[in-house]
Amino acid sequence: MNQIAVTAASGQLGAEIVRATVEIVRADNVVGLARTPSKAESLGVEIRPGDYESRSDLASSLQGVDTVLLVSGMDAPDKRIGQHRNVIQAAKQAGVRKIVYTSIQGAEEGTAFSPIVQSNRQTEADVRGSGLLWAIGRNGIYIEPDVDYIETYKQRGEIANCAGDALCGYTTRGELAVAYARMLTQSQHDGQTYNLHGEAITQQQLADYLNSAFGTDLKSRGMSVAEYREERIAELGDFLGNVIAGIYEGIRNGAANNKSDFETAAGRPHQSWGDYFGRLAEDEG
Repeated sequence: MNQIAVTAASGQLGAEIVRATVEIVRADNVVGLARTPSKAESLGVEIRPGDYESRSDLASSLQGVDTVLLVSGMDAPDKRIGQHRNVIQAAKQAGVRKIVYTSIQGAEEGTAFSPIVQSNRQTEADVRGSGLLWAIGRNGIYIEPDVDYIETYKQRGEIANCAGDALCGYTTRGELAVAYARMLTQSQHDGQTYNLHGEAITQQQLADYLNSAFGTDLKSRGMSVAEYREERIAELGDFLGNVIAGIYEGIRNGAANNKSDFETAAGRPHQSWGDYFGRLAEDEG
């Protein structure tokens, strides 16, 4: 079995993908790459240096690797395009055969989140034009941040944002990892671009699910885009506040309500939100 490398293995998504891939192939066939290798040592696989800024280190760390999972970086949009290109070029230099990329869904123009979406689309084009075998996933919106925010929601008694009544295709890192592990290890996904998310729900449905799990009585309150942007900037600062507002503006405009290809990628349906929040309720109990 040739080795599979997962970049950003110290991050939450990368670590989940490492674990899911180990369930399909043995741990000695999986390599984790991390900018700070010590932060990924608990994964139980070989960890190598993987700073997106260092093409030479990447090329060295990818020696002997057949397939690499490129987790989208977190830097500014213009900077991440070059970082991703470093991984792609290092993969080619090292003789990697296939690359799988974790992209995103979202509004490609018209919001403060759109430059990030556009940078991911550029990397998608770079991956397709690399000359390597490839597969691309476009991740839905993570639902975990809303769960992690539950104490703040409790204090406020509501979920307030500018998404309106639009549907949003949420997902979890664990579910994404199942899909990516199969995209890494199964050839039928080569040349495919998949939207990866579960059942699309509204903000009121999200509030209802949170209420069922945590015994709360949250309501969903709509805000204008301008109001929400101002609130987010006040709490998170200009850059992140604008980005978060842009994500929800995209939801409002329908950019997060897409056909899901999760079952094709993962070989099974996405976990239902009833099951997901039901397990959270059990944990709370």
